[in-house]
Amino acid sequence: MKTIGLIGGMSWESSRWYYTHLNVRAKEILGGAHSAKCIMISVDFAEIERLTFEGEWDAIGLLMKDAALQLERAGADLIVLCTNTIHLVSDYITRHVTIPFLHIAEATGQSIVQSGLQRVALLGTKFTMEKDFYIHTLTLNFGLDVLVPGEQEREVVHDIIYHELVHGKFTEASRNKIIQIMDALVGQGAQGIILGCTELPLLVRESDVVMPIFDTARLHADHAMRWSVEGLDIPVRTDPDG
Repeated sequence: MKTIGLIGGMSWESSRWYYTHLNVRAKEILGGAHSAKCIMISVDFAEIERLTFEGEWDAIGLLMKDAALQLERAGADLIVLCTNTIHLVSDYITRHVTIPFLHIAEATGQSIVQSGLQRVALLGTKFTMEKDFYIHTLTLNFGLDVLVPGEQEREVVHDIIYHELVHGKFTEASRNKIIQIMDALVGQGAQGIILGCTELPLLVRESDVVMPIFDTARLHADHAMRWSVEGLDIPVRTDPDG
């Protein structure tokens, strides 16, 4: 079993879920008392959140680079960034480490293709929905047609994530708002919904909806664990253009 290096803390609620799922999958795959071999560096989300809203992406990238280098020095064999939005600066990681980096959109795109779906909708922070780092991976690398909500709905999703979910607040009212937005996207032709924020699956679960949903955190962790245990041939990035 290879060692998975996790960059967590964005938020710690979803990072805790990554740790749990990696260990559950290790036991499912190997049986017995097996658990995941992993190392986590957890950053202070307050600092990341401040820099995000100030648009200081280079500063965030440097923090991610430092965390990734710490993991590499500690003996990690693979880097996993436990968040969707901060993949916007994942090139800071791939440029500076020599071990593979598993991009969350690559793991997600591969799973969508395997499901046979073509047109999917993406929910997440405004950064994830509006910037090209995520959608380009899905469209260019996997040939998917990706929808996003309208401007007002993007604002609603973004506010729920930053004002509630990252603080561990999950309400029925917000769940209903997200489901209404998802229903509208299905009405526009989406065959499935990407929950492109690692906290969204903590609010909306598969049992809450009838459309297929793609839990990016679960897919990311599952691909990492299969790589660790089975040597799964999955897309990993060792440079920013890979």
